[in-house]
Amino acid sequence: MTWVSIVAVVVAPIAAVLIGQLLQDRAEKRRDKMAVFRAVMTYRYGWSQEAVLALNSIPIVFSKDEPVRDNWKIYYNLLCIQEPNPIEIKQRTDALYKLIESMAVVLGYKDTIKWDDIQNPYIPVGMASSFNNNMIIQNSMATLLQNLTTNTTQVQSSNGDRMTQETN
Repeated sequence: MTWVSIVAVVVAPIAAVLIGQLLQDRAEKRRDKMAVFRAVMTYRYGWSQEAVLALNSIPIVFSKDEPVRDNWKIYYNLLCIQEPNPIEIKQRTDALYKLIESMAVVLGYKDTIKWDDIQNPYIPVGMASSFNNNMIIQNSMATLLQNLTTNTTQVQSSNGDRMTQETN
């Protein structure tokens, strides 16, 4: 009887620590997955630094979840198309929704988060308008800077030609 008591006194605390650590690791992995899921779901209409970081962490955070990794690869390949046509844009959007859906399934939300929930984000008109206006401003600024650079290069080139002619 004393051996059983000694083994129980020694093994029980060790087992408790190991089980506690296992549960803590599991909870941390779920938190990481939830953070990625939340960022991608939240920013599915537009881009943010948080969403890009979340997308780039998918291969690590969902390393053991093949459906998520497979959907990420499909979505990533569609993102890499430089000037997508309307069909490719639709494919890209659908691939994002499939990615979100596969994350929801892995996280245990298969019966809770439906395709309609994923496909219909709330987008206030003012926010969409502001997003579009910002894109127009950014594109205009890029064009303006590009034109300024081109004109400056041309002026410098023509000044260099004049100086060469004057020295001859």
